[in-house]
Formats: sequence, C-alpha cells, structure tokens
Amino acid sequence: MFYPKKNYIEPFFKSPCPPALLSREWFDTFIRVHRHTTQFDKLILYHNTDHDQEVIFQHMDYSKQSIELHLRSRGKIEIRSKVSITTKEDLSLAYTPGVAAVCTEIGLNKEKSYTLTNRANQVAVVSDGTAILGLGDLGPEAAMPVMEGKAIIFKEFADIDAIPLCINSTDVEEIIKFCKMIEPSFAGINLEDISAPRCFEIFERLEEELSIPVFHDDQDGTAIVTLAAIINACRVTGRNIEDLSVIINGAGAAGIAIARLLMHAKVKDVVLVDTQGAIYEGRPGMNSIKQGIAAITNKAMHSGDLQSSMVGTDVFVGVSVGNIVTPAMVEGMNPSPFIFAMANPEPEIMPDLAYKAGASVVGTGRSDLPNQVNNALVFPGLFKGLFVSGIKKVTPEIKMAVATSIAYSIEPTRDHLMPTAFNKNVVRNIVDVISNPDEKRNYANNEPEELEELEVLVNSLLN
Repeated sequence: MFYPKKNYIEPFFKSPCPPALLSREWFDTFIRVHRHTTQFDKLILYHNTDHDQEVIFQHMDYSKQSIELHLRSRGKIEIRSKVSITTKEDLSLAYTPGVAAVCTEIGLNKEKSYTLTNRANQVAVVSDGTAILGLGDLGPEAAMPVMEGKAIIFKEFADIDAIPLCINSTDVEEIIKFCKMIEPSFAGINLEDISAPRCFEIFERLEEELSIPVFHDDQDGTAIVTLAAIINACRVTGRNIEDLSVIINGAGAAGIAIARLLMHAKVKDVVLVDTQGAIYEGRPGMNSIKQGIAAITNKAMHSGDLQSSMVGTDVFVGVSVGNIVTPAMVEGMNPSPFIFAMANPEPEIMPDLAYKAGASVVGTGRSDLPNQVNNALVFPGLFKGLFVSGIKKVTPEIKMAVATSIAYSIEPTRDHLMPTAFNKNVVRNIVDVISNPDEKRNYANNEPEELEELEVLVNSLLN
C-alpha cells in the first residue's frame, strides 16, 4: 500500500483527498484512465507516513515501451502445435505415412479441408503497406507490426488464427491474383492498410470472385464501429439518428464507407470533405468512387471548405488528419453536436476543447482517451459470426445489425459511450446477430465485473 502526500493528490479530485492508504493497482488504474484530464507527468507516493521512501508513478511512454516489447519478444505471434509429437507413432499420424490418407480424403472432396485442417478457423490478413495507420505508405515490411497486432486481437477475442501476409506489390491485379491463389488455405481474407482508391476495386473484385468471405477493415470495420458510436450517442442524448446531418472529413476508404453505411442507416444527410473541399455531384476532377458517393450525399450541393461545411451540422466524423478542427468550428455546428475525432495519433480536436465548445458527446480513436471508437470491436466477432453461419458476403444489413449489437453491448453514458475490446459480450452479440438475424433479442450488455468495479471506485473518489 502507498501513502499520498495531500498536496500531490488533492488537485486531481473535486472533493477532499481520498483515504490515505491506496493500493498500487488503484494508482495504476487512475493514471491509465484519467491522465487525459490532468496536467501531471507523475504522481509521487510514499511507503510510510513520514514520506521518506519515495515511489514515482509516471506516464507510460507507449512508443518506447512498444519498441522494447517487440525487441524482447521478436514480434507478437508464433505457431503452436495442437497435437503432441513425442513418439514415432505420433509423427506417423501427424505426418507421413498417415497424413496421406487425409490428403486423399480432401482430394476427393475439397470441402473436407474445413474439417480435416485448420482452414475453417484461419484468416489471411493481407496488406501492401500503403496506408499504415496514419503513417501512410511505409511498405509491406513496416506493415507487419500492425498485421501481427490484428492477428493477436483475432486470437485473443475470437479464438481465430490469423496469418499476416504483407506483400511486395501495389498492383491491383497482382494483389487480387495473390488473394485468389491463397484461397485454398483460408476461410476468410481480411484486407488491411491498402490505400484508396485501389482498395475499393480490390475488395469489390475479391468479393465477387472468391468463395470465402472478404472484409476490408479500414472501410467497413471503421464504418460499423462509427455507426455504433452514433447509435449510442443518440441513446445518451435522446436524439433520433434520422434527424442527424453528418460531416465527414476524409474521403478515403474509411470516409466513403462510413458515408455509405450512414446513408443506409437513413441519417438526414452526409457531406464528405477532402483536400479540395466538399464533395458534391458534378465537382470536377473526382475519381469514380467519389463520383459514386457524391450521387447519394450532400443533397444541398454544398461546395465550401471544412469550416463552412461544418456549419449547421449535428455530427462531425474525422478520419483524415489531426488538429484540423478548432473550437470555433464546433461552435458553428448545431447545438450539442457529436464529435468523433478519430485521426491517429492526433485527433482532429482534443476532447476537452470540443466539450468546451459545446459538444455533447466526444469520441476519438485513441485508447488513452475516453470513448475510443475502435474497429477492434468489429472484426473478431464479425469473422467468427461469418464462420459459424457460413455466410460469404457482408451486406449492408449485416453491417447495421453488427453496429447495433456492438452499441447495445453496454448501457452507454457520455463518458463511457462504447464497450471495451475486453467486453466478451461484444463478440458473443455479433456472432448471435449474424447467425440468427431474424430473432428478437435482448443483448447481453454488462461489462466485465472488474471494469464495473473500476468505474464505481474511480467515480466515487472523483465525485
């Protein structure tokens, strides 16, 4: 247990200093959850009431510690055997000569590859490294840490085995050919960090030409989780999604997919803004993807820049560059807007500034800020649901159902808008809604017990 000096702790609380004895776990949690609301670099505690044995709790340097983690473990994934090989007989069953009979069975009926190998639980995570996070085109080698991260999220949250495949080509036809050639080894393909507009053609072609599910997480994963966040913002504020006008900054893979899904969800209107300003039907110089989205959005044919496009809107969604939205731009929106500033690593506007400017709900893409809008909530459960149900294509109706199931996995509040990736109800609810789409359901919506206890503890001390 640790003893705080009153002057070190009291500035962080609205009420008098909490009890003197506080556990290490409590302070680790406090720093992790609430560092965004304070201006401290460290908290200093002591092993005794004489305050002569100092213990310093500092902010985590994620960049430095992540590099150390990757060096120490040499990446994040490995392959482990499901069967034991300790004798010659074991080897003869797992490999030759016994495995020849298994090969013969699959040769006679290729569908048996789903039951006699790991294929049914195996996803290829395919990237060319041209759109890595917010870092841009760093190449396939630099994409590997992200794809390994996706692989462990697949495994930890849905028990799916995912294989990172970072390929040395940016050619549309070569990427499509590659995915078609590896199809016999996988039950699904997750496209990742492939730049627009190529990613649209690659995805659409593969969806038509493969017999296994294909999902582009940067497009539809982001769209689904954004819709879930808007659903819960409406639940918190009592508003109706059909009454919302939405402005989206960024007309790449994520922005266009978000616009498509929100229009399918029947929001009032959507205006996309790229580096040339608002996208509207007939604007010169647009590619075919932007021409297509222009035909179904921006009913008022607004043609201004981001600042003028935000005036009179209800929801801002940012999926482009950080630090581009000012408090004055938020003030120009309709009263009590929703702000989803999801650029990484720097949001378009920090939550405290958005709230001061009148926002009613604010979310970002960062795990160290409240209300993270993270597509890690989507792809593990979605692929699990596709595998369980045998569905091959993710329709707009499935996307909307998945978004709803994510939203209703918790009872949201303004500061706890979205479930965490550790909420086991999320995958469970997604699988259920994909497998049984016509059933009426009561979503499991309790967070894990330890997170509920954490919230009660922190809130009691802060209030």
